[in-house]
Amino acid sequence: MIRSLRNLFRLIAIARTLARHDALFILDTLRVAPPVIWLARKIWLRDDSGRPGERLARALHEAGPSFIKLGQALSTRSDLLGEEIAEDLSHLQDKVPPFPGAQARAIIEEEFARPIDDLFSHFDDTPIAAASIAQVHLAVDSDGRNVAVKVLRPGIDSAFDRDVDLFAWVAELIESARPDLRRLKPVESVRTLAGTIKIEMDLRFEAAAAVELAGNFAGDPTFKVPAVNWQRTGRRVLTIERIEGIPLDERQRIIAAGHDPEKVIGIAARAVFQQVFRDGFFHGDLHAGNLFVRADGSVAVVDFGIMGRLDKTNRRHLAELLLAFLSRDYRRAAEVHMAAGWIPADAAIDAFTQACRSIAEPIMDRPQNEISVARLLGHLFQITETFEMETRPELLLLQKTMLVAEGTGRSLCPEINMWLLTRPLVQDWMMKAYGPEARLREAAESVAANLARLPELVAAAEATARVLADGQIKLHPETIAALLRGAEPQPLNMHGLFWLILGVIITLALFT
Repeated sequence: MIRSLRNLFRLIAIARTLARHDALFILDTLRVAPPVIWLARKIWLRDDSGRPGERLARALHEAGPSFIKLGQALSTRSDLLGEEIAEDLSHLQDKVPPFPGAQARAIIEEEFARPIDDLFSHFDDTPIAAASIAQVHLAVDSDGRNVAVKVLRPGIDSAFDRDVDLFAWVAELIESARPDLRRLKPVESVRTLAGTIKIEMDLRFEAAAAVELAGNFAGDPTFKVPAVNWQRTGRRVLTIERIEGIPLDERQRIIAAGHDPEKVIGIAARAVFQQVFRDGFFHGDLHAGNLFVRADGSVAVVDFGIMGRLDKTNRRHLAELLLAFLSRDYRRAAEVHMAAGWIPADAAIDAFTQACRSIAEPIMDRPQNEISVARLLGHLFQITETFEMETRPELLLLQKTMLVAEGTGRSLCPEINMWLLTRPLVQDWMMKAYGPEARLREAAESVAANLARLPELVAAAEATARVLADGQIKLHPETIAALLRGAEPQPLNMHGLFWLILGVIITLALFT
C-alpha cells in the first residue's frame, strides 16, 4: 500500500512534466492511471511545439537521469510507440549539467582512501563530458600516463532505485490492465533496464567490458579499445587510457587529416560485424561521440557502459535473416523467423512472407546508400501484434545499435551503406561457422567428447551384464516366449552379451 501511494504521487509529478510538454500521449498509449492523465490535462499548461517524439524527449530530459535512460530504452520500441516517435527518442542526448570538480575529487579520494595527489599528478576539475550517471575528467596518473577518469554522480544510486521502482510499478499496472500488451513483456523489459542501470552504476563492470572487448580485438591494429587502469578503478571511479582522435562524424576534419572516409567506414563496419557475429558481444551505443579516428587511421571506441550479447543460435538466425533480406528472399526471411521461434509455430508462413515483402520492398528499392537495415528491423517489430511475436530484448538493443551506427556512418560517408560492406563478411562467417567443414569439426569434437567417456561407458556395460547374469532383471513370461519363439534355447554367452551391450552404448554415445 505504501509503495503504491508513493509511486502514485511520483506518477502525478511525472504526468505534470509530461503535460507541460504535451507529451501525455505516452500514458494514453499505455492506458495507465486515466484519472492522473485527466487531472494533468486539466490543470497544467502545455507546450505543443514540435513533433510528439520531440516533445516527449524534452519532457523525459526534464524529468531527470532515470527518465533519460528510459527514453533511450523506449527508442528501441517502435513496435510500441511507432517509428517516428522512436526515432525522435533515439536523439535524446544523455547530457546533463556537470557537478563540481571538488565533489569528483572527494568521491575519488573516498573510493580509494588515498589523497588524489597520490593517484594523479594532474586532475582537471572541469569535466569534458557530463551524462546522467557519471562525468569524465582528463588527468595524468602518477606514472605520467594520460588518462580519462569517469566518476559516478553523487547520490545517483538512490535516485535510480526510486525511479526504477516506479517503472516496475507502472509495468505491473500495464500487464494487469492490458493483457494484450503482455507479449511486449513490460515487466521483463523494466527488469532488463534495471539490470543495465545497475551494471552502469558499478564502473568495475564497465572496466571488465572494456577488457573483454579489447581481448576480442587483440592483434587488430585497425580497431583500438583503450586499456583500463585497474589500480585507479573502483565501483564509483573508472580510469582508462585517454584516446586522442577526431569524432567519426567530423568528415571534413578527417579528410583534412589525410584519412580516406571510405576506408574508415570500412574499418568501422568490419568492427561492428565482428562484435555482433564473430564474438556475440557488442558495443550498445555507437554514436559519433564514442568513436574516433586516430592519427594512424585506426578507429577507437570509448564508453562501455551499454554492451549487448547474442548467443550463437541468435547470431546464426540474424545472419540468415540479414542475407535473406539483402537477397530479397522473403520466404527465407519468414522461415528464419519461424525456425528461430520469433513467431508462433502455427503462424501462416505465406502471410508472414507477404508481410516481410511489404516491409522490405519500400526500403530495398531505395538507392543502396539509403537502405536502412535497422529501420527494416524496426518495421518488423511493428507487425508483432498481428503475428503475436514476443519481444526479444537482445534484438531490440541490437536494432538500436544498428540505427545509431547507420546514422554515424552516413554522417561520415553519405554515399556508402555500411551493411552492404559487411555482406561478404557475413556470408564468409556463415560458411566457416555452419558450412560442411564446420559440421565435420563439430562432429569430430562430439566424437572426441564421447570417447573421453569410454571408461564410464565400459563400466556401465559391465554392470549391466552382471545384472543380467545374476537374474536381477525379470522379464514377463510372454516376453521371453516371444524372444525365443521359433528358435532353440541356447546357453547365455556372457562374453558376447557384454560386447553387444558395449557396442550399443558406444554407438548411441557417438551418434546422439
